[in-house]
Amino acid sequence: MPLILDIALTHLRNRRRQTLVSILGVALGVGFFIAMAALMQGFQRYFIAKVIDVSPHIIVKDEYRSPPVQPLQRLFPDGAIALRGLKPKEELRGIRNAAAMVDALSRLPGVAVAPTLRGQVFLRYGSRDVSATLVGIEPERERRVTNLERDLVDGRLSALYSTANGIILGEGLADKLGIGLHDTLSVISPAGVILRMQVAGIFRTGITTLDNFEAYALLKKSQILQDRPNVINQIRLRLRDVGQARRLAATIESRYGYRSESWEETNKNVLGIFVIQNAVTYSSTGAILVVAAFGIFNIISTVIHEKTRDIAILKSIGLAEGDIRRIFLLEGLAVGVVGTLLGWLLGYGLTLLLSTIHFTLEGFIKSEGFVLYYSFTHYLIAGAFALVAATLAAYLPARKAARLNPVDIIRGGA
Repeated sequence: MPLILDIALTHLRNRRRQTLVSILGVALGVGFFIAMAALMQGFQRYFIAKVIDVSPHIIVKDEYRSPPVQPLQRLFPDGAIALRGLKPKEELRGIRNAAAMVDALSRLPGVAVAPTLRGQVFLRYGSRDVSATLVGIEPERERRVTNLERDLVDGRLSALYSTANGIILGEGLADKLGIGLHDTLSVISPAGVILRMQVAGIFRTGITTLDNFEAYALLKKSQILQDRPNVINQIRLRLRDVGQARRLAATIESRYGYRSESWEETNKNVLGIFVIQNAVTYSSTGAILVVAAFGIFNIISTVIHEKTRDIAILKSIGLAEGDIRRIFLLEGLAVGVVGTLLGWLLGYGLTLLLSTIHFTLEGFIKSEGFVLYYSFTHYLIAGAFALVAATLAAYLPARKAARLNPVDIIRGGA
């Protein structure tokens, strides 16, 4: 074994308790980082996969991102006179020239398009009234834009054609009504239209807002209920390359003027929470590693203080400043390496332990336990951070030790 390494390990063995505490500090930081990263990223990736899988990638709505400019402002943008209290011109809601727009979007390569009419309704079954969002769809187009057909746990999507006034309910919605397949309920719209509809299917996506509040019917039936014949208020798109959603949404909005939201914009509130979650995770685990780094700094500083005369002797027999610095850097690195290896084992064990915990979670999405994401990258990041922290913690006292003058030490001046 090289002399420098032998000296470094001897110093650590002589201070076993402090060395063990520092190693445990590094191991805890690395282990908790791996477990927390698997937990956070697992949930985030599961949510994003669900959103991308279940929902359309772009939604074109019958609204504008900014209120339309009034004629006076358009004609005299810098005029000295301003009119206030103007009511905007009332317009019928709905996408104008929707058929041509759907046809044009359908011609884009790698894009599937489905027109829909969304509206609020009351569902009445016996004495129970539940509000819901009724989505009017064309099943042939819908199965290319969403996975509604795959998410059906009861019934068939094509039953909307064969069932008189058929309706498909989310599982949570059906539970609230206490209704099952082939049962009949009343659907009441704000326009005052009432239809008796038969349950043709029940779906479960795993996304709470969809399962608890959405229902589907044929587009024509929805238009009758909303008293809006031949009107659609949304065009939904699914892309072969989901990474192009933001760019294509901006292109559609600039071309047609209607607000076009990519799936990132629609879910930006939840994605923003994920950023905060990541910041909390990295901050907390980083704090553990910083505390461990202070432990390493304390060990090496104490060793240097106790071994001052030994350092003088080592320099007297020919060891250069670089050799002295390497001795103490090796001590910090040794603590970091051992702590990292133990931390990897701890992180793997914690991740396995979390995977065995089962419970029912119902928030943004439904889950039967923690959703974990195993990645070797987490181990590399945690290990690299721990080694850098350990090396930096050892560098300052090592540099001080290397600068000690052996003559001053022997004379008692240091």
